[in-house]
Amino acid sequence: MKDDSAKKPQDFTVVISVDQTPKEVFEAITNVRGWWSGEIDGPTDELGGEFTYRYQNLHYSKQRVTELVPGKRVEWLVLDSYLSFVEDKREWNGTRVIFEISTKGDKTKGDKTKGDKTKGDKTEVRFTHAGLVPTGECYGACSNAWSGYIRHSLRSLITTGKGRPNPPETNRTQVNGSASTRA
Repeated sequence: MKDDSAKKPQDFTVVISVDQTPKEVFEAITNVRGWWSGEIDGPTDELGGEFTYRYQNLHYSKQRVTELVPGKRVEWLVLDSYLSFVEDKREWNGTRVIFEISTKGDKTKGDKTKGDKTKGDKTEVRFTHAGLVPTGECYGACSNAWSGYIRHSLRSLITTGKGRPNPPETNRTQVNGSASTRA
C-alpha cells in the first residue's frame, strides 16, 4: 500500500505544557486580547462569534469561533485575511486555528472530566494552524510569530495571569482602509 503522508506538507504545530488546570488554560486561550498583539474586535469566547484581528498595516484577519469545548478544545476558521508581506495576501483564508487541551501525567487520581488535576500532572496545549504549511510563503514569518505568542505570551497569561503581547501601537495605519488612527 502506498503511503502519501510523506508528501503532504505538515500544518504548523507547537506544544506547551503548564501546571494549570485545563479550565484555566481554556479561559486563557479564549481571552485572546490577553495574549495576541493587535486590535481585536468582537467576541473571542462565544461559539459562532466572529472577531477581527489587526496588527499595524501588516496583518488583518477575521475569524469565526467554530468549536468551543471548555477544558478541551478551541477552534477558529479564518474567514478573511490580508497579509501585506506576502504575494498571496489572502493566504490564511480558509485555514483553521486549533487549540487542543489535554492532561498528561498520573491518570489514576482525580476526575479529568471535571478539570481535576493531581500533583505531577501537566496540562498540554497543542496549537495547530491547519493550512499554514512549509510550502506557503507566510510560513517562516507566521510560524515564528505564532511560536512567540504561544510559547511566551499565552504561556505567561496561563501561568501568571498576564500575557506578553507586543506593546500597543501609538500610530497605526489600518490594513483594510486608508485612514490612520492614533491609539
